[in-house]
Amino acid sequence: MKTAHYTILFHTPAFLGNAEQSGQWRTPPFKAQLRQWWRVAYAERHGFRPDERRMREEEGRLFGNAWLEDSFSKSQVRIRLGEWRPGELKSWDGLEQGRIDHPEAEKSGYKVGPHAYLGYGPLDGRGGTKFSEKVNAAIQAGEENTFSIAYPAEHAPLIEQALALMSGFGTVGGRSRNGWGSYSLHNIGDIPSLPLRPWQDALKLDWPHTIGSDAKGALIWQTQPLADWKALMKALAVIKIELRTQQFKFPDKRPDGQIHARHWLSYPVTTHKVDDWNRNNARLPNSLRFKVRPTADGKLVGVIFHMPCLPPTSFSPDPKAIIAVWQKVHDFLNSPDRDLTRIPA
Repeated sequence: MKTAHYTILFHTPAFLGNAEQSGQWRTPPFKAQLRQWWRVAYAERHGFRPDERRMREEEGRLFGNAWLEDSFSKSQVRIRLGEWRPGELKSWDGLEQGRIDHPEAEKSGYKVGPHAYLGYGPLDGRGGTKFSEKVNAAIQAGEENTFSIAYPAEHAPLIEQALALMSGFGTVGGRSRNGWGSYSLHNIGDIPSLPLRPWQDALKLDWPHTIGSDAKGALIWQTQPLADWKALMKALAVIKIELRTQQFKFPDKRPDGQIHARHWLSYPVTTHKVDDWNRNNARLPNSLRFKVRPTADGKLVGVIFHMPCLPPTSFSPDPKAIIAVWQKVHDFLNSPDRDLTRIPA
């Protein structure tokens, strides 16, 4: 067995709820992160054409399972935190950054709190941003813990690549795709190999298995540095609102039950249901993800990256429409008006 010890540090608050919905340091979210990025590393090793049944079997034997027909397997990977302690953030008072424009938020005077917008669910923006009634606490930005891991030496290459990808791109907890729960592992080192695949080729699989690329390189964008997470999350909220409402306007304020381009970004859209998808309680996660990272001089940057994949068959995905939507997203992020920089990793 190989062992490693890191310090894990949060750069934005994390909504990691326990059974009582109170924020708490816990190992399961990090184990889930490791498995997710292990699949990405596995897919790259197999030329992005993995035998998915064999991949699931190997994953189950490595990380534990109760479903393989021949035997139950305990996890060969052990993760330990220094403490399973409660989160220290008990209130959102004084953290929200002032309301920003949202052309579709008619009921709130076309203004929204940026933190409430990116954290809708754990955060409630009604009457000032606060925790929703189901959340008692969150893990605060700046909190750190010891992260220890043991794993079989023969699995080291993929495990270590997955750990580096976790640190570089991983987020945990509620609304983590919007940048909440961004963390890093101190002294993890560089990513051994960045899994990149031309983004249109990545649409051949219906699960997130790679970071997309185009003729300019990796589909990774970085914001300008800012002094703290509060201002940075506001900047990310502005980008997301402009992307959704300027580039993908609905034909009418009233929903018509039909599929429109905006729906391929993520679903559900609160005020514009698709009748067929809604009947099946369909959910489509956004494959454009946000991450917050520290800079060498103590500031923070936002990282936006695309992990393209085809929506599940239950959505009856239209590849041509999906390609058109994501090309428009890439063009938006590449625009000089956004003040974003393409970065290699």
